[in-house]
Amino acid sequence: MIAALAPGALESLEWGGLALADLTVLLVIGGSIGGLLGMKRWGLPEALLAGGLGLMVAPGGLVPLLPERVIDLWDQLPLPLLTLVFATLLLGKPLPKLGGLWRPLSAQVLLALTLAFGQFVVGGLAVLFVLQPWLGVSPVMACLIEVAYEGGHGSAAAMGPTYERLGLEGAQALGLAMATVGLLASTVVGGLVVVLGRARGWLMFAEALPIEEVVAIVEEETPPLEEVPMDLPLEVGTVEVPALWRQLADWAVNMALAGVAVLIGCGLLAGLRWAADGSGGVFAMVIDALPVFPLALVGSLLVRLILEKTDQTQWVSTTIQGQTGTISADLLITAATACLDLSLLAHDWIPLTVLALAGLFWNLAVILLLAPRILPPDWFERAIIEFGQATGVAASGLLLLRMADPGDRSRAVTAFSIKQLLLQPLLAGGVITVVAPLVVDGWGLPAWTGLCLALLLLWIGLGLWLAARARAAS
Repeated sequence: MIAALAPGALESLEWGGLALADLTVLLVIGGSIGGLLGMKRWGLPEALLAGGLGLMVAPGGLVPLLPERVIDLWDQLPLPLLTLVFATLLLGKPLPKLGGLWRPLSAQVLLALTLAFGQFVVGGLAVLFVLQPWLGVSPVMACLIEVAYEGGHGSAAAMGPTYERLGLEGAQALGLAMATVGLLASTVVGGLVVVLGRARGWLMFAEALPIEEVVAIVEEETPPLEEVPMDLPLEVGTVEVPALWRQLADWAVNMALAGVAVLIGCGLLAGLRWAADGSGGVFAMVIDALPVFPLALVGSLLVRLILEKTDQTQWVSTTIQGQTGTISADLLITAATACLDLSLLAHDWIPLTVLALAGLFWNLAVILLLAPRILPPDWFERAIIEFGQATGVAASGLLLLRMADPGDRSRAVTAFSIKQLLLQPLLAGGVITVVAPLVVDGWGLPAWTGLCLALLLLWIGLGLWLAARARAAS
């Protein structure tokens, strides 16, 4: 059968296998070194280190060991890998019961919306009044704060091609660099904010815990929203054959369920494009450029809903879905980081610095000035986890919460987890993240910034109003 393959197809398979093998080796090496350095204890993904090693052995690196063909193949991986991450996102988690959720979660949701839409606003203002007049940058650069801080490395890598089609050269490199800055800032600056909160008496449960004990606890425990430990009990020589076959069958079934979610997303995208063919205008432009990964999340939701309605949830494994998403995200970060063009970063370091600082200052202002006025009494614990998510990743928020509430006595994790399920389809790589640069290109940056400002004022006003009603009722 192999002999029957066309020479070109066989060569492509060989190169694809080599690229995947190289990427896996880098991830294993990076994970081993990162484990020795304790990177996870500080909320830093070891895949970043693996990507840095890949950057060193790339054709333009210090030790150019990899051929250009491998880098070209890695450059195509972020979008399919992020699609798989989104397809597994809701499959392994029970769907929340929406009845009665709004009142206890309203403040948490409104704070998260304020952080995200505020990033669009400060990005738009920075580009309109500073970066465009002085440097003539592309208007879609205003969306980089949200895609990098809220969405992280995965969204920045997957959205890079869209930004570049809209005229922002080197968008993927800029987005990944800003996501890295956000990841570091969320841990370092967030840790300083926790120290400040303890000194000012903002913590509801204020007993201190040495930082060494905090990071040890975080390293030992499994973050509920980011990853599941990859420790399948498959030790060689101790696993019976039937148990091994059950493990393989479970993986096959769960990968099939994720594949169904992806197929649903592809079908939805095809339907939207068919409907948009005759419409023209901004809607057709948005649908034409819409990637499949936000719709794979919808597919994940629908598959989970069907399983729950038919009482067949035993077919899905939370552990396997979590591991699949974690492996895909790690491969994505490794591949995207290894493909960075450092010359573009050197050229655009001024706008990158301006946007990174603008996003960081906005996030700090929201959690320090607005959060005390709209959140429940454990406002600091709820706010610091949102700061970690909106600046770095969810694991950063969990690390900061553990520093602020080592006894885990606040309700921050519960509120944050359900809020994530509700807003994930929209922000942090969801539909709004995807649509934003397309609307900027179609309507213009002033119109998009004005719309986001109006929504921002709505979220803030609604949050203050609900908080005032709660205080009056008590």
